[in-house]
Amino acid sequence: MNKDVHATPANVPFDSADRHLGVLVGFDGSTSSTAALHYGARAARRRNTALTVVSAYSVSPSVHSPLASVPENPESEAKYHAAERLLDEARQYLRDYSGEVSFRAESGDAAGILVGLSPSAQLAVIGARGRGGFLGRILGSVAAALPGHAECPTVVVPQQYTTGEASGEAEFSPVQADTAVVVGVDKSRESRAALLQAAQAAEDRETSLQMTMALPLPGTLLWYPELKDSELLERRRGELENFLEQETQWLSQYFPSLNVTISLIPGDPIAVLSKATASAQLTVLGTHGRGGFSGAMLGSVSRGVLLKAEGPVMVVPFIDDPRLENSSDLEADL
Repeated sequence: MNKDVHATPANVPFDSADRHLGVLVGFDGSTSSTAALHYGARAARRRNTALTVVSAYSVSPSVHSPLASVPENPESEAKYHAAERLLDEARQYLRDYSGEVSFRAESGDAAGILVGLSPSAQLAVIGARGRGGFLGRILGSVAAALPGHAECPTVVVPQQYTTGEASGEAEFSPVQADTAVVVGVDKSRESRAALLQAAQAAEDRETSLQMTMALPLPGTLLWYPELKDSELLERRRGELENFLEQETQWLSQYFPSLNVTISLIPGDPIAVLSKATASAQLTVLGTHGRGGFSGAMLGSVSRGVLLKAEGPVMVVPFIDDPRLENSSDLEADL
């Protein structure tokens, strides 16, 4: 397998039936990766799909074998066995988990491995911090590598994620809660792809969906330089509220029974959405938004929210979904 990180295709085909790895979890034995493992197990149960746990190990280029599964020297063999010991910890943690689960030790760059496996996964899950394998750099130099390059949605689980007090098999049962799934929206195709994934997540959780949009304030952002007084600000508010209502109507074609609310909050998008993560079951974002710069694999808002999030955040690439074919209305300016 080629484990180098490459740019995500513009349109990522997404057919869950072909994604046999199910929920893909990066595990390095850290507290954060254990939280991701727990979250991933619950997600696999909720989706009724497989759980795949992966641990990475790296060897120096001079001794790296092209056949990663067959170590040929002491260094690669030692690191392979160290990765297997980490997977034994994951096996022990999941001892009461009754779903389908597999464990893989893979040689190479941690983010590159997950990116390489992501076309066969429905969902990738990773912790926000770790020991330097999968997770130590997730908000550093490789911050954009997994959420920005994965060919499936990626959930980043914060260290403060709580697993509850249940024990045994019930420990991994999907949590039922009344709190909403929150999705950040703007007038971009990535936002609409995220909206569909967020709606599915809310429906699966039997809860409501809150569509959230930030209303930039005069003097705080350069997005809307025409905002010079309260009258123009209120006009912009009305335009954005109308857009949110239109998105609600568009979404109702595919999720007619879903309870959808809209929230237009004055302020910076990163601050608005970061605050939402503290109470949301899940916060969902697209990889890019309006005004984003196409050369970056992860938009500034998504990256900023990941840095400050207090709850799980799902970052959604532009998934090739026939429901998005009728999106010509997004080309017009707000």
